[in-house]
Amino acid sequence: MTKIRKKEHIYLYFLLPVFLFGSVSFVSCKNKASDKVEKYSYSVIAEYPHDMRGYTQGLFVHDGMMYESVGQYGQSELRKVDIKTGEVIQKKSLDARFFAEGSCTLNGKIYQLTWREKTCFVYDLNTFEELGKFNYSGEGWGITTDGKSLIMSDGSSILKFLHPENFAETKYINVTYEGHALPFLNELEYIDGEIWANVYLQDYIVRINPANGKVIGIVLLHDLLPRTLRTSQTDVLNGIAYDATTKQIYVTGKNWLRLYEIKALPMSKK
Repeated sequence: MTKIRKKEHIYLYFLLPVFLFGSVSFVSCKNKASDKVEKYSYSVIAEYPHDMRGYTQGLFVHDGMMYESVGQYGQSELRKVDIKTGEVIQKKSLDARFFAEGSCTLNGKIYQLTWREKTCFVYDLNTFEELGKFNYSGEGWGITTDGKSLIMSDGSSILKFLHPENFAETKYINVTYEGHALPFLNELEYIDGEIWANVYLQDYIVRINPANGKVIGIVLLHDLLPRTLRTSQTDVLNGIAYDATTKQIYVTGKNWLRLYEIKALPMSKK
């Protein structure tokens, strides 16, 4: 099956790195100290096998197991995966007309978005039995939770906060970098009071203040997957998971051969 990307805005690949790190005239160079955006490098703590056939759209950890939402029409699934071996322990396939997107768990339920089908499936966390579904406007990209609300991205700079019982929007934030909207927010993870987000087509993760939408940190993950592990199927960085019990952070990408446990290292510290 021909690989389908969400967006073919290839110009974004060149624009966003300049937007975030360069000296384009519309980017302010006079940040207030309180608005300083911390840059982070990374260290790899461990690496594990990852199914190269998995077009990763959503990722989260629960009770030491990895749960992954994989996309593409006719290939979309929800999976429970052994982190260390990459073995798929449990899975649920979606109907071929659905393109699976982000997923998260809250109160014993799994929420799984779809791309253009405007449908969020709700499953039992243990059995993967479908419990219901919600409809929404626009596209579905990433989803996470702060323990109370669901937080959803749609490919724009907007993150919507949704009630888990009826999917009603309770508020939203516009994500900004130095005062400018940051679009193409993709997979999301809530980590210690921050929202971490992949930016589509980019090799970095932004750390967002959920109170005001400001980007407060950028984790640079260039060359995380070495060239020796890249194939013709290898796609972009996408997928962030956090084990709140162990404080471990995991990242991977679409059709990657590896899942990485990483640690973010502030670049301001010599």
